[in-house]
Parts: sequence; C-alpha cells; structure tokens
Amino acid sequence: MEQLAVTFIQTTLSWEEPAINRQHFTEKINALTAPTDLIILPEMFTTGFSMNSKALAEPEQGPTLAWLQKMAQQQEAAISGSVITKARDRYFNRLYMVFPDGSYQCYDKRHLFSFAGEDRAYAAGQEKLLVNYKGWKICPLICYDLRFPVWARNTADYDFLFYIANWPDKRTAQWDALLQARSIENQCYTLGLNRIGSDGNSHHYDGHSAVYNALGERVSAANWEGELTETVVLEKAHLTNTRTTFPFLNDRDAFEMV
Repeated sequence: MEQLAVTFIQTTLSWEEPAINRQHFTEKINALTAPTDLIILPEMFTTGFSMNSKALAEPEQGPTLAWLQKMAQQQEAAISGSVITKARDRYFNRLYMVFPDGSYQCYDKRHLFSFAGEDRAYAAGQEKLLVNYKGWKICPLICYDLRFPVWARNTADYDFLFYIANWPDKRTAQWDALLQARSIENQCYTLGLNRIGSDGNSHHYDGHSAVYNALGERVSAANWEGELTETVVLEKAHLTNTRTTFPFLNDRDAFEMV
C-alpha cells in the first residue's frame, strides 16, 4: 500500500474516568467523515497520566480493549492508545494496536517517568514493538521514550514512528524539537500525539501534536493547541525518494540494546 491515512485526536481527558473518556472518544471517532487506516489516541486516554495504578488498572482482556476492538471493527481501521493494565501481577502503561479483525499487539512503555513516580507505580516493558500493517512497518512508542533516541533508532527500516503522550506545557519546546529530530535521524514519518487541558495534578497540556516527514518538515496542520482531529496521508514515495537521494541510514551505527 503506497499511502497510509493516519488520524490523530488531540483533546482533553477526564481525570480517572474511563467510561466518560471512552464515550468522549466514541463521539470523536464516530464524527470522522473521511476514510482512514489508523486512528491514534493519547497516552492513558481513559484516565489521564495517573499513578493510581492499583485502583485504575484493567485486566488484559478488559473493557477498554473490548471497546478498542469494537471501534476498529466499526471504522474498518486499526486503532491505538495506551491503557493502565494489570498483567502477571504487575501494572503497565500498555499501548494496544488493535486491528479491524479484533486481533491486537501490545507495547509496554520502556522508559518510565521517574520524575513523576511512574517507575514506582508501573513496571517497565522490555521489548520494542514493530507492527506490519497494510505494507507499512510501524514503531509505536510512549511519551518519555521520546527522550531516548537509542530506543527509537531505525535499525529495522521502519516507515512510521509515533509517540502518544501526556507531555506538560512546561516542556513543550523540548517536545517540538525532539519530534523533529527523531524524524530526521531515522528518515521516517514521525507523529507525536499529545493531549490538551489540565489533569488531576494541576498539570496543563497544550497539545502541539504534529506529523513530520523524513526530512523533518511538518506536514500536519498549524492548529497546535486546541481540540484537533486531523488525518494525514503518508506517502511511501516520499520515504523512497528521501532515502535514495540522502542515503544516510546506510551509515547508521549497528548496536543492540541490552
């Protein structure tokens, strides 16, 4: 597939209210008018960035996964977002990638935000996820992962890197710069999806969700800070042309994470 239509939803989240948030996103998704291949939702989209893992965690086959499967089937599109999940008697900030046939893959956040105590409330994931979908190789990551370029390094020739986040406005400049850098150094499309509004800890979020192409050029709309649902069409031809004209990935370092 030479094109991939990706829809991302930048919006507010109700603090620790999963049912309310699922209904909110149901309305947002049902309002889509153009076809899409992949719908992306923010980090911890049912709760906000809460450290109340024991009270809020869902089982692996919980209600939000069932909701994601329903939405994917209805929209005939893959859908992704992260959910507080309990598995193997531990708690994870778990990203689900759910496909229209109900199948799914998971990524547990690797880099936990110790500055906010995430490392005390959750267990860290150990495996990076690479998703093959409609002829596109996709690498999904979560928020604080953005600060660690080695984890995202494109040694697998993926096409599309995306981050879902609750990234406070105090560090927006870093968010903008790091997203653009990841697209340039990995010669891939890179999307960062952040929320807006305030959470239960009085942290404020101003969005700045964006999509960059393999040259680091922003290809999404300019409305960075308000309610935003946008669909961007990614082009394989752009990746091929960029990597052929500027074959910088050929000189990348070879290494393995341990």
